[in-house]
Amino acid sequence: MDAGVLTSPRDLENLQRELASLAKRQSDLEDVVLEVMERRENAQERATEFTGRVESLEAKVAEAEQRKSSVLEGLDAQGFTIAKERETLAAGIPGDLLKLYDKLRSQQGGIGAARLYQKRCEGCRLELNITELNEVRAAPSNTVVRCENCRRILVRTSDSGL
Repeated sequence: MDAGVLTSPRDLENLQRELASLAKRQSDLEDVVLEVMERRENAQERATEFTGRVESLEAKVAEAEQRKSSVLEGLDAQGFTIAKERETLAAGIPGDLLKLYDKLRSQQGGIGAARLYQKRCEGCRLELNITELNEVRAAPSNTVVRCENCRRILVRTSDSGL
């Protein structure tokens, strides 16, 4: 066009329309590129934010794991100490009573003996009726008495309400 090669006004007009169309297309594509760049920048900011959050959460998880292992070590040590204490105490208990206790403990979810507190069995949380209380009162202090409801061994104390 600038060189004057085109002499036909029609060709010149078509070429001008083509140039205008290409300029509009270029502008539209540049707008799309700008929008994509903005979206990419926002996505990078969010990715950075999420990365920071993940690192924070990983640090919290590591701290919780460390606390958990510390607590587990303490529980293991406590369990070992309690097992030793149980062995020492079990040595002074008659074998048949210990056997009964272990049997009840396995049947009753880990609790074989329960305190009798204010006329109530602490194992099943039920109050003993007057007949049961009279039987417990009448039993010698070295006799093993059991709850009629849950069958656990009753441990009589000064708070038993007898």
